[in-house]
This record gives sequence, structure tokens and C-alpha cells, in this order.
Amino acid sequence: MDVEDRFAVVGIAGRYPLAPDLRAYWQNLREGRDTSSGAPLGRPGASPLSAGQRGHFLDGAADFDADFFGLTDRRARLIDPQERLFLETVWEALEDAGCTGTRLDALTGPGGAPRGLGVFVGVSAADYSLVAAEAWAHGGREMPDSGHWSVAGRLSGLLGLSGPAQAVDTAESSALVAVHLAVGALRRGECAAAVAGGVELLLHPSRGRQGAGEGVGAVVLKPLARALSDGDHVHAVVRSTSAGTGSWTGPSGLRETRGTTARRVGDAGAVTGIAALTAAVLQLRYGVLAPARGEDTATPWPRPRDARGHELPRTAVAEVTGATGPFDAYAVLEEFVPARRPGDGSGTGTGRNEADRVDGADGIDGAGEGSGSDGVGRGELILLSAPTPGHLAATATRLADWLASDNGRSGDTTTGDERVALVDVARALRVGREARACRIALIARDLHQLVDSLREFVRSGVETGGAGGASGTHGVGADVGVGGVRYADLRTGGTDPLGLGDVPETGDYLDALWRAGRVEQLTRLWLSGLDIDWAVLESGPDASKTLVPLPPSAFLRRSLWLGGQDGTREGTEKKGASG
Repeated sequence: MDVEDRFAVVGIAGRYPLAPDLRAYWQNLREGRDTSSGAPLGRPGASPLSAGQRGHFLDGAADFDADFFGLTDRRARLIDPQERLFLETVWEALEDAGCTGTRLDALTGPGGAPRGLGVFVGVSAADYSLVAAEAWAHGGREMPDSGHWSVAGRLSGLLGLSGPAQAVDTAESSALVAVHLAVGALRRGECAAAVAGGVELLLHPSRGRQGAGEGVGAVVLKPLARALSDGDHVHAVVRSTSAGTGSWTGPSGLRETRGTTARRVGDAGAVTGIAALTAAVLQLRYGVLAPARGEDTATPWPRPRDARGHELPRTAVAEVTGATGPFDAYAVLEEFVPARRPGDGSGTGTGRNEADRVDGADGIDGAGEGSGSDGVGRGELILLSAPTPGHLAATATRLADWLASDNGRSGDTTTGDERVALVDVARALRVGREARACRIALIARDLHQLVDSLREFVRSGVETGGAGGASGTHGVGADVGVGGVRYADLRTGGTDPLGLGDVPETGDYLDALWRAGRVEQLTRLWLSGLDIDWAVLESGPDASKTLVPLPPSAFLRRSLWLGGQDGTREGTEKKGASG
């Protein structure tokens, strides 16, 4: 594949009507499901629809996990729910890309500044300001930040990014224009990677209409050559983008348009373009054409062939034509078909042979001995962290449930629909995730043991201070608790008690420990709060570089609304909710 002037989708996330994540979104697309309903019940404020009208709505649009991002409830209530929703979705997309923590730090901009990630978001609605104005007229004195700039700007500030940040309003094409601007910034070298997407919520009856829609979506983009060099998982390739007037006039093929998108998620305003692009990416991934009309059914999508009969990558166009003005935009996408590794039965080197399965084990791959060459020896070092014990328990539960289900049976045609391997799960967690204050570590010999250990850890009561007697452990390392899981809570005890992070020789010391197989010492240092750049440690010539996507960290959302409507800290937490 020609990698010049092509851009890789290395991370993707979204929430759409009746779809709290992209797995559910794909199921809706495949089944041609009608996602319309009456006005959402339980949402604060006046009903956005008149009697008898139907729309396409998100669940929990007023909910947000302020603790995850270090925000107070009061501050979170003053942030437009669209902005909060986009922030959570971008974080999920970054985790899908394995681009948080030290891998995010490693994205340097043109001036060498770390975290050179651009942010481009399509957003047009401003209903929360109308809600605030009405509350002001009745004595309320809370006024949210105004202006769409903050949807991109606050995200950039919270994550300490150094790339450009821009909000776009070109009506229905907003999100696709944001993708176009992101590709341009990457092409000019203004950032090393970029997030692009859109968001739309209907929060005020002044915009209520039959068939209204909501949603949020984001993709993480990199130049294809850099993505391959960095070992990123590539969901699809962006061949070209355009914004202005005129529709796509290239070869015919799959076309995701404003019309097909409206049938699936409603008249969704600024999020229309990213909903269409995401639908195209999913169809490229699974090799299945989703029904475009209610009476259609999903059909297999064979790859095209050249004159000699050789298979070619599938291609698709996501296109939104503006209702008025020069607001047309499109993106041309191509399926990514990775080169096979010698001696590897898959396209990515991340799966195991079907014969390696353990019968009667809920579909868990029983293979997964340690890689040996990476210093781990028998078994794999599993690291997981979160900002609070509650988040850690919810994230551990989510990962265990995913591993115990049909996790690797993604249907991804680029991987041969193979199961995830323990070695790849371990590396993705070490390398691709940010280290937060509450941490667990364990050595797993196979996926069965990993699932059992995670579930036993949660049952032991980390949220209430149990965790097998290791709760609240500080200092260098932690006691081994239930299931061989070590737990450390660094929220109050400080981090890196030996001050190794300030010593320039520490990098060489950690590298020597890794090469010597001193995993016990490295584990204790990580549990003590020392920042360890696992990507650098594992960058040897024999290391497997490709990162596999894993389920994102769990959010503990609760309703946060102007005036404190259903937004008190005593409200019910929705633990582990992905939607």
C-alpha cells in the first residue's frame, strides 16, 4: 500500500441513539434498526419534542464523570453537556488508539513540545445557554461558558495538548469539515496526530422537530507512515478529504450520505458527518454492507479485483451535502489490509490459532505463555489503573467481562476474526494506557487466570477498602492480595517516594532491569508511583509493536445539570456505564 499522503484512523469511539458504544452502533447498522423514540424520559429540563413527535436520542445526555477528569461537580454543571460528552468520547478514542500517558507525551509538535495532538470538532447547537437564560429569568444565577471554542479548547487544556484546537460550525457537514481540517494540519506538520469529530444534543424545545437526532463521535488520525512505524492498530485509511462545494465524483462504491445517516440516527446536525464516516469504517472493518433502507438486509461485501484477478482494498466515501451554502464535505476511505508476518497465521500477529482454544472456557483463549524474549519469562505482566478505587473496580470488571466473552471475535476481516492473545492484552495495557493513582499489578499465565484474578480482586472489595488486605498500600511496591493481585492507592500517600523520577540515570536503570528480566522490581517501582515509559523499555528489535484495541476505562457517570437538578453528589452513580 502506498503510504504517502495517506492518513490512518488509529482510534475511534462514539455514542449514538440506542448505541452506548460502537459495538452496539454496528449491531444497529447491521440490523437496520429503527432508533427513534418519544422524548427521553428523566432528562432534566423541558421536553425537547411536542406531543406525538419522535426523535433519535442518547441515553444519559445529562450525565458526566467529573471525578475522572479532576473536575468538581459545580464546575462540571457549568460545562455544556455537548462538551462533556465529547471529552469522554475523545478519551475513549485515545485509549482505543493506545495514545494516552507516555505515548501521548511522545507526540511532539513542530517546536518539539510534547503532546502535539490537534483537536478539531464540529459543533453547532447551543441549547444549554438557552436553558441557562430561562433559569436566569426565574432567579437562577448559574451561567455556563458560551462559545463553541471551549469544546476544543477546554479538552486541549485539560489534557495538556500543544497542537491546534478548533471548533467548526458548517451545519450538518461540521464533523466532516473537522476531519478535513485535521488532515490539513497533519499534512502541514502542525501536529503529530489529531482528534476530529462532532457532537449534537437537543436540550431545548426551541429546536424540537420531528426526526431530530443526537450523537457524538471522534477519530484519532495519524499520517499512515507514522502509524505503521509506531505500531498502531489501523482501523481504516483516509485517502483524501474535501470541503466547500461539489460532491464526490470519483469511482462508485459504498457511499455514506446525509440521507442514509438520517435514517439511522435522525437529523443529527453537526454529528452527521462523523456518524457517516464511522458507519463507513465499520463496514470496511467487517466486510459487510449495512442496509441503507429499512427493507434492506446486510450483505457480504467482497473485495474488488483488478484486471488480473488480484484482490483490492474496499473503498468507501462519507459525504454530507449542506442544506444551504458552500458546506459540502466528503472523505474517501480505504480498507487497511496489513502485511502478514512470517510464520504468523493472522494479518496482524495478534491472534492465536483456533486449535489453541481451551474447550468449554466461555470462548477464552487458553494460549498465552510469556513471550520469553521480552524479559517477562513465563506469564505476562498485567497493569491496570484508574483515578479512584470505584473506577478501578469498574474498569477491571469491564475488561474481565470482555475477555470472557467473544472479545477477539470482532469480525474484523483484517485480522482473520481471531482471538486476542494474552501477550497483546498485556502490552496494550502497559504501553497504551495512562498510569493513574489507583493501581493493580499481577502476573497472568493465560487469559483464564487473568479473568479470574480480576473478578476476585473486584469481589474482595477494593471500593470499601478490602482488596485482599492490600488496600491503601503506599511506598515501594504492595502486598500480594487475593488472586495474586497487588493494589496500591497513591491518592494521599504521594508518588515515587525514592525520587527516582528526578534522576537522569533512572532511564538506564529501568532499561537494565527490563533487559535482565527484573519484572518484580519494575512492578514494585510502578506501584510506588514511579513513571515508567514501557513503550521505550519494550522497543527492542524483537518486540511485538502492534497495539490491539481494548475496552476503554469505565466512567462513573451521574447527572450534573444547572441548578443541581439530579446533580447532587448523593445521586445514584451509574457505575461502569459506557453510555
